[in-house]
Amino acid sequence: MTQAEKEQDSGKEKEKERDKEKEKEQQRGVKRPIAPAAISEPAQEQIQSNFVIVIHPGSRTLRIGRATDTLPVIIPHVIARRHKQGGQARYEDAWLLRDGLNKAESSEQRQNGLKMVDQAIWSKKMSNGVRRTPVSAEQARAYNCQIRPAVLDSSSRVKWTNTSHHPNYLVGEEALYVNPSDCYNLHWPMVRGQLNVHSGSGGSLTAVLADLETLWSYVIQKHLEIPLKELKYYRCILLVPDIYNRQHVKEIVNMLLHNMGFSAIIVHQESVCATFGSGLSSACVVDVGDQKTSICCVEDGVSHRNSRLCLAYGGSDVTRTFFWLLQRAGFPYRDCQLTSRLDCQLLQHLKETFCHLDQDISGLQDHEFQTRFPEAPALLYQIRLGDEKLQAPMGLFYPSTFGIVGQKMTSLQHRSQGNSEDPHDEHYLLSTQSKGDQSSKSAAERKAVSRPGGGLDGELGCQGRMGEMSDMPRGCGSGIVAGGGMLGEMELGPTQAECLMGSGEAEEPLSTHLSRKSAIISQFESKALGLDKAILHSIDCCASDETKRKMYSSILVVGGGLMFHGAQEFLLHRIINKMPPSFRRLVDNVEVITRPKDMDPRLISWKGGAVLACLDTTQEMWIHQREWQRFGVRMLRERAAFVW
Repeated sequence: MTQAEKEQDSGKEKEKERDKEKEKEQQRGVKRPIAPAAISEPAQEQIQSNFVIVIHPGSRTLRIGRATDTLPVIIPHVIARRHKQGGQARYEDAWLLRDGLNKAESSEQRQNGLKMVDQAIWSKKMSNGVRRTPVSAEQARAYNCQIRPAVLDSSSRVKWTNTSHHPNYLVGEEALYVNPSDCYNLHWPMVRGQLNVHSGSGGSLTAVLADLETLWSYVIQKHLEIPLKELKYYRCILLVPDIYNRQHVKEIVNMLLHNMGFSAIIVHQESVCATFGSGLSSACVVDVGDQKTSICCVEDGVSHRNSRLCLAYGGSDVTRTFFWLLQRAGFPYRDCQLTSRLDCQLLQHLKETFCHLDQDISGLQDHEFQTRFPEAPALLYQIRLGDEKLQAPMGLFYPSTFGIVGQKMTSLQHRSQGNSEDPHDEHYLLSTQSKGDQSSKSAAERKAVSRPGGGLDGELGCQGRMGEMSDMPRGCGSGIVAGGGMLGEMELGPTQAECLMGSGEAEEPLSTHLSRKSAIISQFESKALGLDKAILHSIDCCASDETKRKMYSSILVVGGGLMFHGAQEFLLHRIINKMPPSFRRLVDNVEVITRPKDMDPRLISWKGGAVLACLDTTQEMWIHQREWQRFGVRMLRERAAFVW
């Protein structure tokens, strides 16, 4: 027999074996994920990074630029739209104000939080071994109440935006300086990392998406100098929160591909991009933004789904708390109002200038600040401050200080509720399993309750078990394992809920178990975890001690909400003091990284998106415009670099 005949016989035998395996799978009721038919695309050409635009939309700031740019364009993520008819009521989205602040319990909760902050300040000794002497607000108030401003200039040289040519919309700084008497509504399209959908004017999903499209198109044309008709030659990388709203992401992708006309898109998570941008292979990423704080453990480019937490507070809550403390101390600028966007800008600047987390700075200190508003003189104020500068940022560790009552303060990653456009998702796989598989799964879930620490794999971890094949990220070579793939779903060990539930009865009915699980998760999400406790909780939800050890040794802080002097040492001290004693022996060193490679922490995630654009291993992760038009949201499940 010749060599060619041997190879032919060997090929036939392998084909028969494959057919037998398929028959066995059909008998067992195993369903394979159904992938959409491929659309013929041009041969994979080398993607030019200068034709890739990276978009990182934040609640307060938009960062956008070419992947080859050293720095992105950074503008306030706000748009002002002219009234369509005269006499229309003026509407403006709030900046520092939010729901839950004017409840009956808010003031009491704020005072209790401040007491805990003062206790924590007193209990920690300064570097010289001496306990810090507390400074009461009354000591500063006596001085500040006597202060009168000095006139620096009769004109502040700051002007309202010129609207004499009646533009239909204004963007960024121009929108912030629209005169309140002009006929414009002011909208912030994103709030706490999600689309700002609400019942007020301009709050519908359609209106918010229109605001985003107008805003982003304007920046691309004016700042990046790219005509919109040429976007068909460009690709886009969109950064989304770790805990995302699937409907919102789908609508934004549709807007970018269908309305704006990008040729292709990659959607990736902020935490994974932060590790790319900082050059770390593994890290517990702590993203403290203006309105939300998200925490996620990332290992080798994989976002561990069960470690994801989103806390509904951030830098703007620290700013508002600082204003409350300033008022207690007799703030000399007495006309300051949280309803004025220019006053909010001033308070943001004062927080960034004065606040710190260095406990060695103590006692009363004198400062000065200026106010420069349109149609008003430039004024110079003197102010004396004590512990207020430390108390405000410590609110991140004692969130009750923010005085927010009756709001959902903590979010976990939940399963998809399904989408009619994507019929072959994990719900399809679950419903088409054989009865034997379903009954064995039910028995396994009942047994899970009796395990130490409980077991909620059914809700928070079952997606990984069901989609072994479909959960593997497409287009990922050996150089990168994209966030949230099979590894991130299947090897997580304890789920979020396991960390919350105690052990239950072994024979507890499944319906009772699910009901108890839902109640416990709801109770957990209503609580406001402090930043240090949330980090410990996130790391504790990792699968193995080895993974936890990696996370403790690399805590990466990004975003602009924790950029205070002394924040790195302060957070490190609290993590070491509160971490489980068993890990203190295992972890060689706990490290908190706030400025990797001396980079601005606010730009690290965007930079990671730019790095992603340059990798050859992302070639097959692109969702092309024609694929989106034909298959829609199914392409996100098939191509997204995390489990959709």
